[in-house]
Amino acid sequence: MSVQDFELLETRELDELNSTGRIYRHATGARVVSIANPQDENKVFGITFRTPPTDSTGLPHILEHSVLCGSRKFPVKEPFVELLKGSLKTFLNAFTYPDKTCYPVASQSQQDFYNLVDVYLDAVFHPRLTPEVLKQEGWHYEVDEEGTLSYKGVVFNEMKGANSSPERVMAEHCQQVLFPETTYGVDSGGHPQAIPDLTWEQFESFHQDYYHPSNAWIWFYGDDPEDRRLEILDEYLSEFDTRSADSSVALQSRWSEPKTIEETYSVSEQDVDDDGGKCMVAVNWLLGEAADYETRLGLQILDYILIGTSASPLRKALIDSGLGEDLTGGGMETELREIFFSVGLKGVAQEDEKRVEALVIETLESLARDGIDQETIRASLNTVEFRLRENNTGSYPRGLILMLRSLSRWLYDEDPFVPLTFEKPLADVKALGESDTGYFEGLIRDHLLGNSHRATVFLRPDAEHAAREEETERQRLAGVVAHEQLHRLELARDEAAAPPPFKPLHVPLLP
Repeated sequence: MSVQDFELLETRELDELNSTGRIYRHATGARVVSIANPQDENKVFGITFRTPPTDSTGLPHILEHSVLCGSRKFPVKEPFVELLKGSLKTFLNAFTYPDKTCYPVASQSQQDFYNLVDVYLDAVFHPRLTPEVLKQEGWHYEVDEEGTLSYKGVVFNEMKGANSSPERVMAEHCQQVLFPETTYGVDSGGHPQAIPDLTWEQFESFHQDYYHPSNAWIWFYGDDPEDRRLEILDEYLSEFDTRSADSSVALQSRWSEPKTIEETYSVSEQDVDDDGGKCMVAVNWLLGEAADYETRLGLQILDYILIGTSASPLRKALIDSGLGEDLTGGGMETELREIFFSVGLKGVAQEDEKRVEALVIETLESLARDGIDQETIRASLNTVEFRLRENNTGSYPRGLILMLRSLSRWLYDEDPFVPLTFEKPLADVKALGESDTGYFEGLIRDHLLGNSHRATVFLRPDAEHAAREEETERQRLAGVVAHEQLHRLELARDEAAAPPPFKPLHVPLLP
């Protein structure tokens, strides 16, 4: 190994974490953040690839499953399962996001930790990918005892279940309607109607294109020796050459006027109320990239001000209206390249859909015009500050949450340490928020009310929704059967029309 293959780009003291952070670049182009925290024995490693899909076949999701089905160095069928049974891990999983795929592990035992790192690096760079693995993890045909053809597969079945959740369906529509021209406009997890379009050639090519050190963001955190981290990495990275990997995430062009879409979700006949009171309404804004972390933090605090507690003005206005049962929409989404805000109600009667949309706009207009209660602002600032300082990550390793926080900017070629060092931007936002300049009211005007890139989603229950999707799938499978039958008939016809095989005439030799 040669640590000289790593160029140290920066060393920074991260006072908020009581840690020292270093940024490296490997000769292959791999980006590495190494954070030394001698007070945290829960060591964390993660390797992330930028994996923007171009369709809803679920390719990144299926590949995430597949690389954990055995590798060059660990040729067992399910090394992931073996690790779950035998490791001292404190975390072991993999995540598919709309534009990235993450493979994080954590352990308090240094030997176990390095073993986990070894298994994961071998899995992502040298998986045993075969057409059979794609069929198992993605999709395949299956014939039951009655001879009926159907689609099966781990991810295919998983996404069929996921799409039975109205909340998940609404979340997908809210994101996709705002980003019709970018990778965020498709379903990275996979839609059951699109998953069977995925071919082996696409699957293999995606891994070759994106699972390469030149497209890797690698993270280490904890109390283990930093030189050993680089040694382990170089054992794998040194096998590759540098190359160009275009995985950039494009920006969405902006609209000149708001849009509205109407969609349906599946329910049974008995679940459809006579009054239609199971509709969902969400109003969504694309806010774009935050030019600085101060604005980004300000928008996150604004999210808490508006809907963070039962007394928050926008949440209270929606709930007290009696137009619906509870909030829907994920609030301020800050993990993608561009920020978006989504809020609304579920359990809405269809005739009240427009009233919900109007109430959201009117409440924001009132807050921008009349001002937000100063006590609400102070309480929100204090709560967010407490959470940042406490950094309580619950049952998750601290280094894992820090990695995901860092990736929110690092993945888009920005400073990985900015999301981790909050003292100055927090002080600036507090000063602005506690002044009489109307800082948060200004954020409402600039990023929401004055923003024409807005989409309202009306999601309605439909007892025939599932039947339509099943019929589409049935017709597609019927086409597969018909094609196979035609193929067999053509083979039989060709065999019947073919001349008999040539047999040489045996002529006895003359005596």
